[in-house]
Amino acid sequence: MANTYTQIHIHFVFAVKYRNATIHKNWKEELYKYISGIIKNNNYKLLAINGVEDHIHVLIGIRPAQSISELMKIVKQNSSKWINENKFAKTHFEWQEGYGAFSYSKSQIKAVVNYIENQELHHKKKTFKDEYLNFLEKFEIDYDEKFIFKDLI
Repeated sequence: MANTYTQIHIHFVFAVKYRNATIHKNWKEELYKYISGIIKNNNYKLLAINGVEDHIHVLIGIRPAQSISELMKIVKQNSSKWINENKFAKTHFEWQEGYGAFSYSKSQIKAVVNYIENQELHHKKKTFKDEYLNFLEKFEIDYDEKFIFKDLI
């Protein structure tokens, strides 16, 4: 729509099913490139991507008519299919159901990018579960922990 000006930044966090440490150093950069391609090919603006063995962080710029749920559906479906077709994981690869999506203003982007780029260092001190719960609390999102983290039965 003409004369519509927006600046929307979303930080996604999503995990490997059961938070298994499945994303291996040998192929994680290829995975990030693949996911980056999905994001760019769907006309979203990628600002940062990184993660560790059990989860990924992605920061994007989004237009009002674009759907964050549709993007996550495409990213997770296509990347798991790609991982399985290339036999990168030792067992069948799946992402955990759901994701976190947190919005930031332009003034916060540099700090968020820095946070995403330093995931390996950050997770020497804090678990993914602690990190994720901190995000939910920081953004004042009501949650029931039994629906966030599914463990092996």
